[in-house]
Amino acid sequence: MEYRHLGASGLKVPVLSFGAGTFGGQGPLFSAWGDTDAAEARRLIDICLEAGVTLFDTADVYSDGASEEVLGQAIRGRRDQVILSTKTGLPMGDGPYDAGSSRSRLIQACEAALRRLGTDYIDLLQLHAFDSTTPVEEVLSTLDDLVRTGKIRYVGVSNFSGWQLMKSLAAAEKYGYPRYVANQAYYSLIGRDYEWELMPLGLDQGVGAVVWSPLGWGRLTGKLRRGQPLPEVSRLHQTADYGPPVEDALLFRVVDALDAVAKETGRTIPQIAINWLLQRPTVSTVVIGARNEAQLRQNLGAVGWTLTPEQMARLDAASAVTAAYPYWPYRRQAGFARLNPPPV
Repeated sequence: MEYRHLGASGLKVPVLSFGAGTFGGQGPLFSAWGDTDAAEARRLIDICLEAGVTLFDTADVYSDGASEEVLGQAIRGRRDQVILSTKTGLPMGDGPYDAGSSRSRLIQACEAALRRLGTDYIDLLQLHAFDSTTPVEEVLSTLDDLVRTGKIRYVGVSNFSGWQLMKSLAAAEKYGYPRYVANQAYYSLIGRDYEWELMPLGLDQGVGAVVWSPLGWGRLTGKLRRGQPLPEVSRLHQTADYGPPVEDALLFRVVDALDAVAKETGRTIPQIAINWLLQRPTVSTVVIGARNEAQLRQNLGAVGWTLTPEQMARLDAASAVTAAYPYWPYRRQAGFARLNPPPV
């Protein structure tokens, strides 16, 4: 397993991390993802640790806290072998203090996560969404307190826009608060919006990408085919509306390119899609998920080999779309590109 620094921090993380969204299995979204119990979770974590996957990611909103509880039970007795990452900020209820990143909410959420995970510290705490109702200075000063008391060690964000992240980084620098070193973002061969602004920001500011849904919300498994109905057992029947949209033309153009590379390499479509991400700038780790041992072992096969530059170029071309303004001139016009060359 390869390890990389998480952004500009000193924390080294494996290039593959395990997402515990399938743990617990409560509610309309997460029950469709999976309902892994503690016994099965321990087995999956055994396999991860054997392969060098030491980072495990969850969130308080996953199955209303059940994911954190199952993960905590599964790592019991081996806390020193794992890196724990969790997220908070999305609504956990309908009350006025059940969502957001206010001081009271963050302290309460951190304490609750520590109890569910059965630990006295969290390696990486990420804000699950930007809270426009709370000043960034209040958010960062609270995170600073939590770092100083040893309850969290590193901080990051998820689902922030470029200006929201940059505003936070500027405030952290101004007041000496902890800087966000991780950006957990959606990024895949059928969802490359991350590259327009967040990737250049990450390169400039030392923020590492923690990639979620590398298979495009389950669409790059090799099961979706042009002209064929959605497979009967696909979780997309229940979850498609929750995830990022994608046009069929783009999806099947990418699948065709993945098929061609699969024939050349003898690798599976998911392995190729993940390996492509691992060669992209700013990517520190890619979060993989699995309902069972077979899925996990297949995803672990995405490392230990590398796509060729020619194969990367073909996948780039198949997945390319026109960027939104003001980004498209820098991709399509030489004068703009000369001043701001795209990340490579």
